[in-house]
Amino acid sequence: MHQNSSFKCGIFFALLSYVMWGTLPLYWALIHDIRPIETLMYRIILSLLFMLIVLPLIKQWHQFSQDVSVLIAHPKKLFIIIFAGYIVTLNWGTFIFAIDAGYVLQTSLGYYINPLVSIVLSMIFFKERFNRVEWLAITFVVLGVVYMTFKVGDFPYISLILAFSFGIYGLLKKLVPMPALSSITIESLSTAPMAIIYLIFVSQTSQLSLGWNMSTFWILFSGAVTALPLIAFSEGAIRIPLSLMGFIQYVGPTLIFLLGIFVFKEPFNMDQFITFSLIWLGILVYVISQIVKLRKRPQQRI
Repeated sequence: MHQNSSFKCGIFFALLSYVMWGTLPLYWALIHDIRPIETLMYRIILSLLFMLIVLPLIKQWHQFSQDVSVLIAHPKKLFIIIFAGYIVTLNWGTFIFAIDAGYVLQTSLGYYINPLVSIVLSMIFFKERFNRVEWLAITFVVLGVVYMTFKVGDFPYISLILAFSFGIYGLLKKLVPMPALSSITIESLSTAPMAIIYLIFVSQTSQLSLGWNMSTFWILFSGAVTALPLIAFSEGAIRIPLSLMGFIQYVGPTLIFLLGIFVFKEPFNMDQFITFSLIWLGILVYVISQIVKLRKRPQQRI
């Protein structure tokens, strides 16, 4: 009974995290009066402040202190985490820019193909082997990108930056496993000096776009908006299998896709439909391959 309750809680938290991530375009669209680069810098600083407040409240400060001590004792691991902080900052910045510039559909495309990019990175760096079905899934994604580039005439650079930056971020996190809350705090701590220096420089040389408006009000919540989905994700990940999390993750880009069409009213013609269809076909093939793998595992144990 307890296990069943824990599993249901895990499903709830996992869905909650991806629903929050999937509806983020609505939040960033509210901050239209602040330049995207400034929004990114405020997000870094406010994320750090939020985590420094939250960690003691949820009794994770001791764990955070231990994780920091481990990193200090292992400079190579510390460098990897700092590098991961700047990689995820690139991902955040690209996402914010994409929403501000009206590329919501490209954003959803990026997060659709991210799992398959992670497969390719695992093959390159961890020498993992993949079956023909997984290669077929990757082929469909490549065809979708090629079609969009040459037929639509729009190279999906935003999609690829989002997919590869998050894929590389995940790769780095595999090299240095660490609790998610400690990780985001340390990453924000490592990138905060850059954000502070940038904001001071802009305030001295020109003018910050922060002012007495609703965008300034909404930006104050950017720390919570960054951390809360991650907290929900962490709670879900410890209660349900990682394979199930892998399937639930498509809730995020699907919500972004629907927002792009029905809320942000981005054009969606036949060529774009073909592009997304190729991507969706690749994802379907990939999901089927994972289901087959999961079914084979119990048989292999027997």
